[in-house]
Amino acid sequence: MNRGLTLRLLAATAAIALIAGCDRPLDLDLRGKLGSGADTSAAARGATTSRPRPDDRGIISYPNYQVAVAKRGDTLATLAARIGADANELARYNGIQTGDSLRQGEVVALPNRVAEPSPATGAITTGPIQPPNVDITELAEGAIDRAQPTATPAATAQRGVEPVRHKVTRGESAYTVARLYNVSVRSLADWNGLGSDFGIREGQYLLIPTALGEAPARKTEVTSTKPGVGSPTPVPPSAVKPLPAETTKPTATAAATATPDLGKTQTQSAGSGKFSYPVRGKIIREYAKGKNDGIDIAAPSGTPIGAAGAGTVAAITSDADQVPIIVVKHPDNLLSVYANVGNIAVKKGDSVNRGQKLATVRSGESAYLHFEVRKGFESVDPMPYLQ
Repeated sequence: MNRGLTLRLLAATAAIALIAGCDRPLDLDLRGKLGSGADTSAAARGATTSRPRPDDRGIISYPNYQVAVAKRGDTLATLAARIGADANELARYNGIQTGDSLRQGEVVALPNRVAEPSPATGAITTGPIQPPNVDITELAEGAIDRAQPTATPAATAQRGVEPVRHKVTRGESAYTVARLYNVSVRSLADWNGLGSDFGIREGQYLLIPTALGEAPARKTEVTSTKPGVGSPTPVPPSAVKPLPAETTKPTATAAATATPDLGKTQTQSAGSGKFSYPVRGKIIREYAKGKNDGIDIAAPSGTPIGAAGAGTVAAITSDADQVPIIVVKHPDNLLSVYANVGNIAVKKGDSVNRGQKLATVRSGESAYLHFEVRKGFESVDPMPYLQ
C-alpha cells in the first residue's frame, strides 16, 4: 500500500471517529476506491425535528418548563419586559447580565412560568406543548368545562416531545454536549440560536433536539392476574392412557397429490412495493446487516435520483469524505437514505413526492447510488420495500 493511500485511510478513519463519537462503534466499511459501503447510520440517527415555533412574545411552553426565544436587537432586559418576567431573576438563572445583548433566535430559560401561549399571543394553540400520547379530547373537554359560559373554548393543545434541558458545566463545549446526546452540533446550534463559533457558556441551558423517529406508542392499560389465575395449565400426557392408534397412508397416495404452485400461493411481504427504485441499474452490492446497511445500484454519473416515496427531507449531511447524504422521512416510521450523491435539488424540511428528483449520482471513479431503508433508525433489507 503506497503512502498516499495509507494517509487517506488514516484520515478517513479519524473523521469517522469524530462523527460517530466515542460511544458509537466505528464503521471502517469505507467507500470509493476500496469499493465498500459508507456509514450512513450516524446521519439517520442524527436526524432531528425542527424547534417548535414560539408565539409572538418568543415563548415556547412545555409541561415542565418554558423558554423564551430572543428577537433581533434584544437584550435580556427587553426580553424580560416583553414576556412579563423579572429581569434580575432571569439574569441570575441564565448566568448573564440584564444588559447583555442576545443573538436573534437565542434560547433563554425561564425560572418561573409566565402566561401560557394562546392565539391571543400569536400561538397556533393554547397551553403547553403536550406529549404525543396525551388524550387531546379529554384536555379540550376539561378546558371547556372550566371556562365561563361566555368564554370562547380553548384551542386544542399542541403535541410534541419535550426536549431534555442540559445545563452547561465548566469545560463543556457544544461538540461535547452534542456527542453526549448523539445529536449533530448543527442541530444543537439551530435549536438554541448559537453563534457561528458554536460558543456556549457555563450555566447556560441548552435544549437537546428531539429525534426524528416517532415516539413509541404508550400502553394505555396494563392488566395483571393473581397467582394461579389466568390461562389454564395444559394437562400433561398420561403414562397410563395409550396413545391413539397411528394411521398411515400408502406411498402411492402421497405421490398422486399435485404439487402446489408456490409462485401463486406465496404471501407477499408486508412492505413489498412500498417504495420505487431511486435509480434503475444493476445492484452491485447487496444488503448485509452490519457490513452494508443498504444496496449499491450502479448508474452513470449525473443520473437523476428520485425519492423512493413521498415524505419530508429530514437531513442533508455528509460522510467522512464530505460526500453528501440525504435522509427522507416517510410514514410508518420509515427513513430512506441516499449516499454518494451530488447536485442536491432539495433542502431540509422540503416535502417530496414519490419519484421527485433529490439529486444526481455523484461523478467519480465509482458511479453508483448507495440506498438504505431504515425502520426507525435500524437498517432493514430494502429489497422487500422496492418494486
